[in-house]
Order: sequence, then C-alpha cells, then structure tokens
Amino acid sequence: MNRAYRDGGGGYSLGIGGAITPAVKYLVIANASVFLLKVLLASLDLEAVFLRLFGLVPSLVYRSLFLWQLVTYLFIHGDLGHILINMFMLWMFGAEMERTWGTRRFLNYYFLTGVGAGIVTCFFSPQSLTIGASGAIFGVMLAYGMTFPNREILFWFIFPMKAKHFVLLMGGIELLASANWVSDGIGHFAHLGGMLFGYIYLKRAWRLKEWVSEMRWKARRRRFEVMDGEEERKKYPFH
Repeated sequence: MNRAYRDGGGGYSLGIGGAITPAVKYLVIANASVFLLKVLLASLDLEAVFLRLFGLVPSLVYRSLFLWQLVTYLFIHGDLGHILINMFMLWMFGAEMERTWGTRRFLNYYFLTGVGAGIVTCFFSPQSLTIGASGAIFGVMLAYGMTFPNREILFWFIFPMKAKHFVLLMGGIELLASANWVSDGIGHFAHLGGMLFGYIYLKRAWRLKEWVSEMRWKARRRRFEVMDGEEERKKYPFH
C-alpha cells in the first residue's frame, strides 16, 4: 500500500464468512464500481489524475487539506488480484461482525479503522500514494479475533488455527515488516494503523481515565485473596 496499487492482504486464506450482510454487500459493490471506473479512466489516460485526487497522498492531506482522501482511498484498488483478496477478507470477517454488531456499528467501526489507517500512513509514509481497503479490513480482522478468539480458521486454506492466534501472527508479520521498512508495495503501516485504531475503539482506550481505572481494578483483582475462618479474620480485622 506504500506504492500505488498495493496495500496488501497478500495471500491470507481464512475461515468461512457465511451469507453476505447488507453493509458488506454494498461495500463490495462500491469497491467494484470504483475499480471499473478506474479501469475506464486508465483507458482514457486519466488514471494518474484520479489517483492523485482520490488516493491517499499525505502531502496533499496535510498541506492542501484534501481530507476526503482519508476515506476515498479505501475504495480504490490497483489490480484484479488486489480487489479480490481485499473483498474476500472483508466478507470473511466483516459479515460475521456485522451480524454480531449490527450494520450501523459495523460501518462506524469500518470507517474509523480505515481513516485511522490513513492517518498512521500520513505520519509514517509521507511520500506514499496509498490505495486499498486493507487498513480497515485489518481492523475488522482484529475485531473478529477479539470477539471470537477461539474460533478455528484456515491459514492458506490448509493450516487450522484459532482466530486470536491468526490475528497475533498477522500483527507480528506487519510489525516486523514495518520495523524493517520493507519496500514491497504493501502498506504495513496502514495495516498496523487499522489494528491500532480498532484496538483503541474496542478497549475504549480513548476514555483514558476509565481505561486506567479498569487496568488498576484488574491488577488489584489479581492480587486479591479471599480469606475465610476465624484466624484469617484476626489477621485481617479491617475492611
């Protein structure tokens, strides 16, 4: 995703998403329509203009306030393989999450993580032209792993593993690649950004005071020991 036409997803084969849900269906239709539009514009030699206006170009976002790019880049894909992989992953994880959350919450989360992925990309890949939905899709994948941690999915359609382990594996791969600044045309920072914003949302970490209180309560609970009997009451007379 750091270069035009690649944002990744690259070859991750998963479990079963079930019947397609309304929001996922319309997202797939929108992405497919924009892909066909891009193909048409390419035949008219207008593709470069289209990508510069609606792909994610960080310099234009923070210098010229092309803020719409933080949303529009999610609907643009480079080639057929790129869009097929991303839409497959969207169906695989997104349909189940939409059934669980409902359409409104799912869409709010999808665009939150997509925009978050774009913001992270602007900070860490300022010279890139970024396109593709996989920042949001990695956020949805994280939500799936946190909601259904013990569900079994297939990696490469072959290797069974629990959803939580799959998410950790994918996150680790993206973290390693971004730490080494791998130049492979895949938006590793966008993937991590989608997961980061998804985690913040799911854990309500933006409510800092509430989040800190919850962490303290969990720490105290681990240290708490229930004492019974007369001798224990003598040792611990105060409450």
